[in-house]
Amino acid sequence: MNLKFDVSEGIRRTLEIPDDEKIYYSVPSDVGVHGKWSDDRLCVVTKEHVCVVAEGKLIRKLPLAQCEQTKAEVSVGGGMLVTRYNGEQTLITRYSAKHRVRYSYIARGMNILSSGRDEEVISKEYETMCPVCHRAIPGTKECPHCSKKGGFWHDFFQLLRPYAFSVIGIMFLMIGAAIVTLLNPEIQKHLVDDVLSKANGDIKTALLCLVGMFLLGAGIVVINVLKSYFCTLLGARIAKDMRERLFIKIQTLSLQFINDRRPGELMNRVVADTGAIREFMQNTFCNLFTVAFIFAWDVIFMVVLNWKLAICSFICVPIGVWMTLKFRHSIHRRFHLQQKKDDDVSSNLQDVISGMRVVKTYGKEQKEKDKFNMLADDFCVINYRNERFWALFNPTIKFIMSAGIFLVVLFGGMDVLNEKMTAGALLQFVTYTTLLYQYLEWMTGMPREFTKLVACMERINDVLSQEPFTPDIENPLVHDIEGEIEFKHATFGYKSYQPVLEDINLKVKKGEMIGIVGPSGAGKSTLINLLMRLYEIDDGELFVDGLPIGDMKSDYYHNQLGVVLQETFLFTGTILSNIRFAKPDASYEEVVRAAKLANAHDFITRMPDGYNTYVGEKGFTLSGGERQRIAIARAILKEPRILILDEATASLDTESEFMIQQALERLTEGRTTFAIAHRLSTLKNADRLLVIDGHKIAEIGSHEELIAQKGIYYNLVKAQLEMQETA
Repeated sequence: MNLKFDVSEGIRRTLEIPDDEKIYYSVPSDVGVHGKWSDDRLCVVTKEHVCVVAEGKLIRKLPLAQCEQTKAEVSVGGGMLVTRYNGEQTLITRYSAKHRVRYSYIARGMNILSSGRDEEVISKEYETMCPVCHRAIPGTKECPHCSKKGGFWHDFFQLLRPYAFSVIGIMFLMIGAAIVTLLNPEIQKHLVDDVLSKANGDIKTALLCLVGMFLLGAGIVVINVLKSYFCTLLGARIAKDMRERLFIKIQTLSLQFINDRRPGELMNRVVADTGAIREFMQNTFCNLFTVAFIFAWDVIFMVVLNWKLAICSFICVPIGVWMTLKFRHSIHRRFHLQQKKDDDVSSNLQDVISGMRVVKTYGKEQKEKDKFNMLADDFCVINYRNERFWALFNPTIKFIMSAGIFLVVLFGGMDVLNEKMTAGALLQFVTYTTLLYQYLEWMTGMPREFTKLVACMERINDVLSQEPFTPDIENPLVHDIEGEIEFKHATFGYKSYQPVLEDINLKVKKGEMIGIVGPSGAGKSTLINLLMRLYEIDDGELFVDGLPIGDMKSDYYHNQLGVVLQETFLFTGTILSNIRFAKPDASYEEVVRAAKLANAHDFITRMPDGYNTYVGEKGFTLSGGERQRIAIARAILKEPRILILDEATASLDTESEFMIQQALERLTEGRTTFAIAHRLSTLKNADRLLVIDGHKIAEIGSHEELIAQKGIYYNLVKAQLEMQETA
């Protein structure tokens, strides 16, 4: 995203800054006094100052050294850049919503510069609006409408490129089908003129014509069968490959991208949209070049045979073509909306099925039924409207385009009666005209098919064009982790204008156990998400063993992490397969050992099928404590170098918690451990405690040190003790 708009020499003189003073950021400040729109305002940040220029005049200039806690505050329809200047909250400038993300970066950059660090913030986000056509950009680097990479046809041929040999073979079959189809009227002409129109027709010629017509008929059947078979095979291959690409791509994308999309929407892109491409290949593409080839040669033959009758045939075609083009955008909007409504239905169904236990617990079956029916009705209405529109539009276009055949029969019949044309020639011309209108009618259905294909490919390309979340550098480091961690001025927000963690500085020694505490929403889980490399920090640095985390090979790094999250997730399958998920090649004995350390072995062996017990979707056939102990066993099996525990004992009873604590003590020995817990007693063995409050590290130290400070941690411990006494 552009953070440096052009600064003219005139504006630079207006800023009254030295020529050698570097400009770090310059962004339009398009909301002026009293909230009025203004397109000539500019906010400029240099190494020393922040300035606002409007109408060629300098209206604000503040020294950065005296600006503290600069923030990009969100307001209705836009935002405000504010700072604490000389101890008072000061408004620097206002801006519209389209610059909201830019100013979040500027606020962060100003805080860095005011702290004395000479670092420039680089935006990693794409532009949301195209500066050329002003259309919304669907999360890609370039505007699909203004990009020089082509458009739909470029994407379509790129889709077919890996299957070039199959496509070429199918095209030969299409051309063969076209040639056979075009030869048939010529034989019919000879049959009528040389045999049927003569009193003593040659029986030999008649037999030759009939044999020729039979062979052509048989040939077209064989070619069509082969064509349909290979097109169906090609469509199935493309759909399979596209699904694999989408599935692999989705796994490489950021959690932010996944969370911004509904599950049903992503499922539709993987299944329904690729299925639509398969249907297009086997139902439409298989005839595309046949129709184009026949249509082109059909027109040539008609003009050569009788140009006057050809004009009669073509006279109504431009009207049909014009109507088709006129409604093209309407058709695209209609079917794009239909797919969106289909996504809504699928997403709601996915949510209800996944949360059926909650639905039944609260007795909301009727409410969910009404909601689903409403979404299904919306989809039904738009589907009905589209089909009704198509039921009227398509026959109308067909009738208009085929009206010329009446003129051909009229004037052609007059020529036959006046002996200016033979009956066979008229039959041949009428056959060619019929073919022309037949394929024109087929073409009138193309806008609908292409619209559906374009919409599906746009949705698929929206996923495939996304940048991988943590792309490895060209030669990533394959490093065996020792366990030393360091955060340097780390800042991160799930939305860049809403930072969750700000200016985090923390150094953790190898083998040290860090307990993380703080109120809900302070950023505890976010901190370990950054350590797990599920998100990239917006500003600052994160080092592992003195190496930037971004320089390490992603999968190799993740294979050295052990994680037990607050939301325990088990895959559909057996207990054995769930524990082995962390280490697929682990032996049965290793799995049993890990389960014993996690205090899970006893309850597993009490089950009828033991370790082969089927746990069902998300493991709902087990209790919460049992699921969590299996998750702990999964982490133990991996023997990680860095261990992350997010409320790892939250769902355990007191006895199980005690045994798990003993197991975790053995597991954490010699490993760098980060443990989040609201139950502060579980962190009694932590080397240091990290208190996060207000999106920053508020306190850090041992239990005794923090108690002595009588700060946030002291109050948390005191509150929990009072709750236990009253319980």
